Amino acid sequence: MAKAPVLTPQAEDFPRWYQDLISKAELADNGPGRGTMVIRPYGYGLWERMQQELDGRIKAAGARNAYFPLFIPQSFLTREAEHVEGFAPELAVVTHGGGKQLEEPLVVRPTSETIINEYFSKWIQSYRDLPLLLNQWANVVRWEMRPRIFLRTTEFLWQEGHTAHASYEDARDFAARIHHEVYADFMENVLAIDTVLGVKSPAERFAGAINTRTLEGMMGDGKALQMGTSHELGQNFARAFDTRFLAADGERELVWQTSWGASTRMVGGLIMSHGDDNGLRVPPRLAPTQVVVLAIKDDPTVLAKVREIGATLTAAGIRTEVDDRTDTPFGRRAVDWELKGVPVRVEIGPRDVAADTAMLARRIPGGKEPVAIEALPKLLPGMLDEDQELLLRQSRERRESRTSDVSTIGEAVEAAKAGGWARIPWADLGPEGEARLAQDAVSVRCLVAEDGSVPASTDTPGNIAVVGRAY
Repeated sequence: MAKAPVLTPQAEDFPRWYQDLISKAELADNGPGRGTMVIRPYGYGLWERMQQELDGRIKAAGARNAYFPLFIPQSFLTREAEHVEGFAPELAVVTHGGGKQLEEPLVVRPTSETIINEYFSKWIQSYRDLPLLLNQWANVVRWEMRPRIFLRTTEFLWQEGHTAHASYEDARDFAARIHHEVYADFMENVLAIDTVLGVKSPAERFAGAINTRTLEGMMGDGKALQMGTSHELGQNFARAFDTRFLAADGERELVWQTSWGASTRMVGGLIMSHGDDNGLRVPPRLAPTQVVVLAIKDDPTVLAKVREIGATLTAAGIRTEVDDRTDTPFGRRAVDWELKGVPVRVEIGPRDVAADTAMLARRIPGGKEPVAIEALPKLLPGMLDEDQELLLRQSRERRESRTSDVSTIGEAVEAAKAGGWARIPWADLGPEGEARLAQDAVSVRCLVAEDGSVPASTDTPGNIAVVGRAY
Protein backbone atom coordinates (compact mmCIF):
# COMPACT_ATOMS: atom_id res chain seq x y z
CA MET A 1 0.00 0.00 0.00
CA ALA A 2 1.40 3.39 -1.02
CA LYS A 3 2.43 5.68 1.82
CA ALA A 4 0.21 8.74 2.20
CA PRO A 5 1.95 12.01 1.29
CA VAL A 6 2.93 14.36 4.11
CA LEU A 7 1.24 17.26 2.30
CA THR A 8 -1.81 17.40 0.07
CA PRO A 9 -0.33 17.61 -3.47
CA GLN A 10 -0.49 21.09 -5.03
CA ALA A 11 -2.14 19.77 -8.18
CA GLU A 12 -4.89 18.15 -6.13
CA ASP A 13 -5.82 21.09 -3.88
CA PHE A 14 -3.52 24.12 -3.76
CA PRO A 15 -5.31 25.89 -0.85
CA ARG A 16 -5.24 22.70 1.23
CA TRP A 17 -1.54 22.22 0.38
CA TYR A 18 -0.91 25.77 1.62
CA GLN A 19 -2.68 25.14 4.94
CA ASP A 20 -0.96 21.76 5.37
CA LEU A 21 2.46 23.32 4.83
CA ILE A 22 1.88 26.15 7.29
CA SER A 23 0.89 23.61 9.94
CA LYS A 24 3.47 20.88 9.32
CA ALA A 25 6.40 23.24 8.76
CA GLU A 26 5.43 24.89 12.07
CA LEU A 27 5.08 28.36 10.60
CA ALA A 28 1.85 29.55 12.22
CA ASP A 29 -1.45 28.54 13.74
CA ASN A 30 -4.93 30.03 13.86
CA GLY A 31 -5.44 32.44 16.74
CA PRO A 32 -8.35 32.21 19.20
CA GLY A 33 -10.11 35.24 17.72
CA ARG A 34 -11.67 35.05 14.29
CA GLY A 35 -9.13 35.81 11.56
CA THR A 36 -6.14 36.09 13.90
CA MET A 37 -2.93 34.09 13.72
CA VAL A 38 -0.18 32.93 16.03
CA ILE A 39 3.19 33.06 14.27
CA ARG A 40 5.40 30.23 15.51
CA PRO A 41 9.16 30.65 16.04
CA TYR A 42 10.23 29.29 12.64
CA GLY A 43 7.68 31.45 10.82
CA TYR A 44 8.64 34.45 12.91
CA GLY A 45 12.29 33.80 12.10
CA LEU A 46 11.44 34.22 8.41
CA TRP A 47 9.63 37.49 9.21
CA GLU A 48 12.61 38.72 11.27
CA ARG A 49 14.95 38.12 8.35
CA MET A 50 12.52 40.01 6.08
CA GLN A 51 12.47 42.85 8.60
CA GLN A 52 16.25 43.02 8.76
CA GLU A 53 16.67 43.11 5.00
CA LEU A 54 13.90 45.65 4.41
CA ASP A 55 14.89 47.83 7.35
CA GLY A 56 18.42 48.23 6.02
CA ARG A 57 17.13 49.28 2.60
CA ILE A 58 14.59 51.70 4.13
CA LYS A 59 17.30 53.37 6.19
CA ALA A 60 19.59 53.55 3.17
CA ALA A 61 16.83 55.52 1.42
CA GLY A 62 16.97 58.04 4.26
CA ALA A 63 13.96 57.13 6.42
CA ARG A 64 14.16 56.75 10.20
CA ASN A 65 12.04 54.52 12.41
CA ALA A 66 9.41 55.92 14.79
CA TYR A 67 6.27 54.63 16.49
CA PHE A 68 2.71 55.95 16.64
CA PRO A 69 -0.25 54.81 18.81
CA LEU A 70 -2.39 51.79 18.04
CA PHE A 71 -5.58 53.70 18.89
CA ILE A 72 -6.67 56.55 16.63
CA PRO A 73 -9.51 58.98 17.48
CA GLN A 74 -12.38 58.28 15.12
CA SER A 75 -12.56 61.97 14.21
CA PHE A 76 -9.07 61.75 12.67
CA LEU A 77 -10.25 59.27 10.05
CA THR A 78 -13.31 61.28 9.12
CA ARG A 79 -11.16 64.28 8.19
CA GLU A 80 -10.08 62.64 4.91
CA ALA A 81 -13.34 61.49 3.35
CA GLU A 82 -11.99 59.17 0.64
CA HIS A 83 -9.65 57.50 3.13
CA VAL A 84 -12.32 56.71 5.72
CA GLU A 85 -14.73 55.56 3.01
CA GLY A 86 -12.12 53.14 1.68
CA PHE A 87 -11.48 51.60 5.10
CA ALA A 88 -14.98 51.81 6.63
CA PRO A 89 -15.92 48.11 6.18
CA GLU A 90 -12.63 46.98 7.76
CA LEU A 91 -12.53 49.18 10.88
CA ALA A 92 -12.47 47.82 14.42
CA VAL A 93 -13.75 50.46 16.84
CA VAL A 94 -13.30 50.64 20.63
CA THR A 95 -16.32 52.23 22.35
CA HIS A 96 -15.64 51.27 25.99
CA GLY A 97 -12.52 51.38 28.16
CA GLY A 98 -11.93 51.08 31.88
CA GLY A 99 -15.53 50.04 32.36
CA LYS A 100 -16.88 53.26 30.89
CA GLN A 101 -18.14 54.41 27.51
CA LEU A 102 -15.53 56.55 25.77
CA GLU A 103 -16.38 60.15 24.96
CA GLU A 104 -14.96 59.56 21.48
CA PRO A 105 -14.59 56.08 19.96
CA LEU A 106 -11.07 54.92 19.13
CA VAL A 107 -10.29 53.10 15.88
CA VAL A 108 -7.76 50.27 16.12
CA ARG A 109 -5.08 51.25 13.62
CA PRO A 110 -5.92 50.03 10.08
CA THR A 111 -3.08 52.25 8.74
CA SER A 112 -1.51 55.43 10.08
CA GLU A 113 -1.87 58.25 7.54
CA THR A 114 -4.30 60.21 9.69
CA ILE A 115 -2.53 60.09 13.04
CA ILE A 116 0.87 60.69 11.47
CA ASN A 117 -0.47 63.74 9.66
CA GLU A 118 -1.70 65.13 12.97
CA TYR A 119 1.92 65.20 14.10
CA PHE A 120 3.41 66.21 10.76
CA SER A 121 1.27 69.35 11.02
CA LYS A 122 2.91 70.09 14.40
CA TRP A 123 6.49 69.19 13.47
CA ILE A 124 6.74 70.79 10.04
CA GLN A 125 7.13 74.57 10.10
CA SER A 126 9.64 75.47 7.37
CA TYR A 127 11.06 74.12 4.14
CA ARG A 128 14.12 73.35 6.28
CA ASP A 129 12.11 70.60 7.98
CA LEU A 130 11.60 68.82 4.66
CA PRO A 131 11.76 66.16 3.51
CA LEU A 132 10.55 64.39 6.64
CA LEU A 133 11.02 60.64 6.14
CA LEU A 134 9.61 58.24 8.73
CA ASN A 135 8.90 54.51 8.93
CA GLN A 136 7.30 52.37 11.60
CA TRP A 137 7.19 48.63 12.25
CA ALA A 138 3.80 47.87 13.78
CA ASN A 139 0.67 45.74 13.82
CA VAL A 140 -2.58 46.80 12.19
CA VAL A 141 -6.16 45.53 12.34
CA ARG A 142 -8.49 45.18 9.37
CA TRP A 143 -11.72 43.22 9.77
CA GLU A 144 -11.27 40.62 7.05
CA MET A 145 -14.30 38.80 5.70
CA ARG A 146 -12.34 35.85 4.25
CA PRO A 147 -9.24 35.37 6.43
CA ARG A 148 -6.33 33.14 5.47
CA ILE A 149 -3.11 32.82 7.47
CA PHE A 150 -0.41 35.29 6.33
CA LEU A 151 -2.45 36.41 3.31
CA ARG A 152 -5.47 38.08 4.93
CA THR A 153 -5.74 38.18 8.71
CA THR A 154 -7.64 40.47 11.05
CA GLU A 155 -4.36 41.52 12.64
CA PHE A 156 -1.05 41.47 10.79
CA LEU A 157 2.47 42.85 11.06
CA TRP A 158 4.02 45.30 8.64
CA GLN A 159 6.15 48.34 8.04
CA GLU A 160 4.58 51.57 6.90
CA GLY A 161 6.58 54.52 5.66
CA HIS A 162 5.24 58.08 5.67
CA THR A 163 7.00 61.08 4.17
CA ALA A 164 6.40 64.78 3.57
CA HIS A 165 8.07 66.81 0.80
CA ALA A 166 8.25 70.38 -0.47
CA SER A 167 7.22 69.52 -4.05
CA TYR A 168 5.18 67.05 -6.05
CA GLU A 169 8.28 65.99 -7.99
CA ASP A 170 10.26 65.22 -4.84
CA ALA A 171 7.40 63.13 -3.39
CA ARG A 172 6.86 61.32 -6.69
CA ASP A 173 10.55 60.50 -7.02
CA PHE A 174 10.79 59.24 -3.45
CA ALA A 175 7.78 56.94 -3.91
CA ALA A 176 9.47 55.57 -7.03
CA ARG A 177 12.75 55.12 -5.14
CA ILE A 178 11.06 53.06 -2.43
CA HIS A 179 9.30 51.03 -5.13
CA HIS A 180 12.58 50.15 -6.87
CA GLU A 181 15.42 50.37 -4.36
CA VAL A 182 13.59 48.94 -1.34
CA TYR A 183 10.81 46.64 -2.49
CA ALA A 184 11.85 45.48 -5.96
CA ASP A 185 15.46 44.93 -4.89
CA PHE A 186 14.34 42.95 -1.84
CA MET A 187 11.80 40.82 -3.72
CA GLU A 188 14.26 39.90 -6.45
CA ASN A 189 17.56 39.63 -4.62
CA VAL A 190 16.43 38.23 -1.27
CA LEU A 191 13.01 36.58 -1.71
CA ALA A 192 13.95 35.41 -5.23
CA ILE A 193 10.40 36.24 -6.37
CA ASP A 194 9.92 37.69 -9.82
CA THR A 195 7.45 40.58 -9.69
CA VAL A 196 5.80 42.87 -12.21
CA LEU A 197 6.18 46.53 -11.26
CA GLY A 198 3.39 48.86 -12.30
CA VAL A 199 0.73 51.28 -11.12
CA LYS A 200 -2.73 50.45 -9.82
CA SER A 201 -5.80 51.38 -11.83
CA PRO A 202 -7.98 54.13 -10.30
CA ALA A 203 -10.39 51.48 -9.00
CA GLU A 204 -7.59 49.55 -7.26
CA ARG A 205 -5.68 52.59 -5.99
CA PHE A 206 -5.11 53.14 -2.26
CA ALA A 207 -7.89 55.22 -0.68
CA GLY A 208 -6.73 58.84 -0.62
CA ALA A 209 -3.78 58.39 -3.02
CA ILE A 210 -3.29 60.05 -6.42
CA ASN A 211 -1.07 57.19 -7.66
CA THR A 212 -0.22 53.75 -6.30
CA ARG A 213 2.85 51.77 -7.40
CA THR A 214 2.66 48.04 -6.84
CA LEU A 215 4.66 44.81 -7.13
CA GLU A 216 2.66 41.79 -8.25
CA GLY A 217 4.01 38.26 -7.93
CA MET A 218 2.62 35.14 -9.61
CA MET A 219 2.08 32.30 -7.16
CA GLY A 220 2.46 28.60 -7.90
CA ASP A 221 -1.20 28.27 -8.90
CA GLY A 222 -1.04 31.24 -11.30
CA LYS A 223 -2.89 33.68 -9.04
CA ALA A 224 -1.44 37.11 -8.28
CA LEU A 225 -0.34 38.39 -4.89
CA GLN A 226 0.31 42.05 -4.20
CA MET A 227 3.71 42.01 -2.49
CA GLY A 228 4.08 45.70 -1.61
CA THR A 229 2.83 49.16 -2.55
CA SER A 230 4.17 52.72 -2.64
CA HIS A 231 1.64 55.55 -2.77
CA GLU A 232 1.80 59.14 -3.93
CA LEU A 233 -0.69 60.87 -1.64
CA GLY A 234 -0.50 64.27 -3.29
CA GLN A 235 -1.83 66.93 -0.90
CA ASN A 236 -5.02 65.18 0.15
CA PHE A 237 -3.98 64.49 3.74
CA ALA A 238 -2.01 67.74 4.01
CA ARG A 239 -5.17 69.64 3.12
CA ALA A 240 -7.29 67.70 5.62
CA PHE A 241 -4.80 68.24 8.46
CA ASP A 242 -3.52 71.64 7.34
CA THR A 243 0.06 70.38 7.08
CA ARG A 244 1.85 73.44 5.72
CA PHE A 245 5.39 74.80 5.60
CA LEU A 246 6.93 78.20 5.11
CA ALA A 247 8.57 78.10 1.67
CA ALA A 248 11.84 79.88 0.83
CA ASP A 249 9.84 82.69 -0.81
CA GLY A 250 7.88 83.31 2.39
CA GLU A 251 4.63 81.71 1.21
CA ARG A 252 2.88 79.03 3.28
CA GLU A 253 2.32 75.90 1.20
CA LEU A 254 0.86 72.44 1.66
CA VAL A 255 3.33 69.54 1.78
CA TRP A 256 3.29 66.66 -0.71
CA GLN A 257 3.28 63.17 0.75
CA THR A 258 3.93 59.46 0.23
CA SER A 259 3.16 56.29 2.15
CA TRP A 260 4.36 52.76 1.47
CA GLY A 261 4.19 49.36 3.10
CA ALA A 262 4.87 45.63 3.02
CA SER A 263 3.52 43.04 5.46
CA THR A 264 3.56 39.47 6.74
CA ARG A 265 1.72 38.72 3.50
CA MET A 266 5.24 38.30 2.11
CA VAL A 267 5.57 35.10 4.14
CA GLY A 268 2.52 33.75 2.33
CA GLY A 269 4.05 34.85 -0.96
CA LEU A 270 7.27 33.03 -0.10
CA ILE A 271 5.36 29.82 0.59
CA MET A 272 3.23 29.94 -2.57
CA SER A 273 6.06 31.05 -4.85
CA HIS A 274 8.70 28.50 -3.89
CA GLY A 275 6.98 25.66 -2.05
CA ASP A 276 6.55 22.22 -3.61
CA ASP A 277 4.90 18.95 -2.65
CA ASN A 278 7.72 18.23 -0.18
CA GLY A 279 7.38 21.52 1.67
CA LEU A 280 8.84 24.99 1.73
CA ARG A 281 11.98 26.04 -0.19
CA VAL A 282 13.61 29.05 1.46
CA PRO A 283 15.94 31.28 -0.60
CA PRO A 284 19.43 31.06 0.95
CA ARG A 285 19.80 34.85 1.34
CA LEU A 286 16.63 34.92 3.40
CA ALA A 287 16.97 31.63 5.29
CA PRO A 288 17.45 31.99 9.07
CA THR A 289 19.19 28.62 8.82
CA GLN A 290 21.08 28.12 5.56
CA VAL A 291 22.63 24.77 6.51
CA VAL A 292 21.60 22.21 9.10
CA VAL A 293 24.14 19.59 10.21
CA LEU A 294 22.40 16.38 11.29
CA ALA A 295 23.77 13.55 13.42
CA ILE A 296 22.43 10.27 12.06
CA LYS A 297 23.22 8.16 15.15
CA ASP A 298 23.82 8.66 18.86
CA ASP A 299 27.56 8.02 18.60
CA PRO A 300 30.15 10.12 20.50
CA THR A 301 32.41 10.53 17.48
CA VAL A 302 29.45 11.48 15.25
CA LEU A 303 28.15 14.04 17.74
CA ALA A 304 31.60 15.56 18.17
CA LYS A 305 32.10 15.80 14.39
CA VAL A 306 28.63 17.32 13.83
CA ARG A 307 29.30 20.03 16.41
CA GLU A 308 32.76 20.68 14.98
CA ILE A 309 31.35 21.11 11.47
CA GLY A 310 28.63 23.40 12.81
CA ALA A 311 31.20 25.65 14.49
CA THR A 312 33.40 25.69 11.37
CA LEU A 313 30.54 26.67 9.05
CA THR A 314 29.31 29.34 11.47
CA ALA A 315 32.80 30.80 11.63
CA ALA A 316 32.79 30.86 7.81
CA GLY A 317 29.74 33.15 7.88
CA ILE A 318 27.13 30.51 7.03
CA ARG A 319 23.96 30.55 9.14
CA THR A 320 24.18 27.03 10.54
CA GLU A 321 22.18 24.92 12.97
CA VAL A 322 23.27 21.65 14.53
CA ASP A 323 20.64 18.93 14.93
CA ASP A 324 21.97 16.39 17.41
CA ARG A 325 18.54 15.27 18.69
CA THR A 326 19.30 11.60 18.29
CA ASP A 327 16.39 10.63 20.54
CA THR A 328 14.20 11.52 17.51
CA PRO A 329 14.55 9.17 14.50
CA PHE A 330 16.81 10.55 11.77
CA GLY A 331 14.19 10.03 9.03
CA ARG A 332 11.63 12.11 10.86
CA ARG A 333 14.13 14.91 11.43
CA ALA A 334 15.19 14.89 7.79
CA VAL A 335 11.55 15.20 6.68
CA ASP A 336 10.98 18.04 9.16
CA TRP A 337 13.93 20.02 7.79
CA GLU A 338 12.76 19.34 4.25
CA LEU A 339 9.30 20.68 5.14
CA LYS A 340 10.92 23.80 6.60
CA GLY A 341 12.86 24.32 3.38
CA VAL A 342 16.36 24.73 4.81
CA PRO A 343 18.56 24.96 1.68
CA VAL A 344 21.20 22.37 2.62
CA ARG A 345 21.38 19.39 4.97
CA VAL A 346 24.78 17.99 5.94
CA GLU A 347 24.21 14.45 7.22
CA ILE A 348 26.86 12.68 9.31
CA GLY A 349 26.96 9.06 10.43
CA PRO A 350 29.72 6.71 11.66
CA ARG A 351 30.77 5.74 8.12
CA ASP A 352 30.97 9.40 7.12
CA VAL A 353 33.23 10.17 10.08
CA ALA A 354 35.47 7.25 9.18
CA ALA A 355 35.69 8.40 5.54
CA ASP A 356 35.95 12.09 6.52
CA THR A 357 33.00 12.82 4.24
CA ALA A 358 29.46 14.13 4.63
CA MET A 359 26.28 13.42 2.71
CA LEU A 360 25.05 16.70 1.23
CA ALA A 361 21.29 17.03 0.55
CA ARG A 362 20.20 20.11 -1.40
CA ARG A 363 16.58 21.13 -0.88
CA ILE A 364 16.12 23.54 -3.77
CA PRO A 365 17.39 21.61 -6.83
CA GLY A 366 17.10 18.27 -5.01
CA GLY A 367 19.61 15.45 -4.90
CA LYS A 368 22.29 14.07 -2.58
CA GLU A 369 26.03 13.62 -2.94
CA PRO A 370 28.99 12.76 -0.69
CA VAL A 371 31.43 15.62 -0.12
CA ALA A 372 34.74 15.85 1.72
CA ILE A 373 34.12 17.51 5.09
CA GLU A 374 37.12 19.80 4.74
CA ALA A 375 35.66 21.14 1.44
CA LEU A 376 32.37 22.29 2.98
CA PRO A 377 33.32 25.87 4.02
CA LYS A 378 34.48 26.71 0.49
CA LEU A 379 31.91 24.65 -1.39
CA LEU A 380 28.67 25.69 0.34
CA PRO A 381 28.65 29.46 -0.41
CA GLY A 382 28.75 28.76 -4.15
CA MET A 383 25.96 26.19 -3.85
CA LEU A 384 23.81 28.62 -1.90
CA ASP A 385 24.30 31.27 -4.58
CA GLU A 386 23.32 28.75 -7.28
CA ASP A 387 20.18 27.82 -5.38
CA GLN A 388 19.22 31.49 -4.92
CA GLU A 389 19.54 32.09 -8.65
CA LEU A 390 17.59 28.93 -9.48
CA LEU A 391 14.58 29.99 -7.41
CA LEU A 392 14.44 33.42 -9.08
CA ARG A 393 14.79 31.84 -12.52
CA GLN A 394 11.97 29.38 -11.82
CA SER A 395 9.74 32.21 -10.54
CA ARG A 396 10.41 34.28 -13.67
CA GLU A 397 9.92 31.36 -16.03
CA ARG A 398 6.56 30.54 -14.45
CA ARG A 399 5.35 34.12 -14.84
CA GLU A 400 6.56 34.46 -18.43
CA SER A 401 5.22 31.07 -19.57
CA ARG A 402 1.78 31.69 -18.04
CA THR A 403 1.24 35.25 -19.24
CA SER A 404 -0.45 35.80 -22.59
CA ASP A 405 -1.17 38.88 -24.70
CA VAL A 406 -4.87 39.17 -25.53
CA SER A 407 -7.16 41.64 -27.25
CA THR A 408 -10.58 40.92 -25.72
CA ILE A 409 -12.11 40.71 -22.27
CA GLY A 410 -13.24 37.15 -22.96
CA GLU A 411 -9.68 36.07 -23.75
CA ALA A 412 -8.43 37.78 -20.57
CA VAL A 413 -10.97 35.92 -18.43
CA GLU A 414 -10.10 32.63 -20.14
CA ALA A 415 -6.38 33.13 -19.43
CA ALA A 416 -7.08 33.88 -15.77
CA LYS A 417 -9.38 30.87 -15.37
CA ALA A 418 -6.67 28.68 -16.92
CA GLY A 419 -4.30 29.69 -14.11
CA GLY A 420 -2.35 32.57 -15.61
CA TRP A 421 -2.28 36.26 -16.37
CA ALA A 422 -3.24 38.25 -19.44
CA ARG A 423 -1.94 41.52 -20.85
CA ILE A 424 -4.49 43.70 -22.64
CA PRO A 425 -4.23 47.33 -23.78
CA TRP A 426 -5.75 49.59 -21.12
CA ALA A 427 -7.29 51.70 -23.88
CA ASP A 428 -9.26 48.61 -24.97
CA LEU A 429 -10.26 47.65 -21.43
CA GLY A 430 -10.80 50.82 -19.39
CA PRO A 431 -12.91 51.14 -16.24
CA GLU A 432 -15.98 49.59 -17.88
CA GLY A 433 -14.03 46.52 -18.97
CA GLU A 434 -12.43 46.32 -15.52
CA ALA A 435 -15.91 46.14 -13.98
CA ARG A 436 -16.86 43.34 -16.39
CA LEU A 437 -13.73 41.38 -15.40
CA ALA A 438 -14.77 41.61 -11.75
CA GLN A 439 -17.92 39.63 -12.56
CA ASP A 440 -15.63 36.64 -13.17
CA ALA A 441 -13.45 37.34 -10.09
CA VAL A 442 -10.68 38.70 -12.31
CA SER A 443 -9.00 42.01 -11.53
CA VAL A 444 -6.52 44.44 -13.02
CA ARG A 445 -3.38 43.79 -11.01
CA CYS A 446 -1.47 46.75 -12.44
CA LEU A 447 -0.81 48.88 -15.49
CA VAL A 448 2.60 48.76 -17.17
CA ALA A 449 4.11 50.66 -20.08
CA GLU A 450 4.32 48.98 -23.49
CA ASP A 451 7.94 48.02 -22.82
CA GLY A 452 7.05 46.55 -19.40
CA SER A 453 8.41 49.46 -17.36
CA VAL A 454 6.48 51.45 -14.76
CA PRO A 455 4.36 54.18 -16.38
CA ALA A 456 4.28 57.67 -14.93
CA SER A 457 0.55 57.35 -14.22
CA THR A 458 -2.62 55.53 -15.18
CA ASP A 459 -3.13 58.10 -17.96
CA THR A 460 0.15 57.39 -19.75
CA PRO A 461 -0.63 56.57 -23.42
CA GLY A 462 -0.06 52.94 -24.40
CA ASN A 463 -0.49 51.44 -20.94
CA ILE A 464 -1.02 47.68 -20.77
CA ALA A 465 -3.28 46.15 -18.12
CA VAL A 466 -1.99 42.99 -16.42
CA VAL A 467 -5.02 41.03 -15.27
CA GLY A 468 -5.58 37.80 -13.37
CA ARG A 469 -7.16 36.22 -10.35
CA ALA A 470 -5.67 37.29 -7.05
CA TYR A 471 -5.40 36.51 -3.38
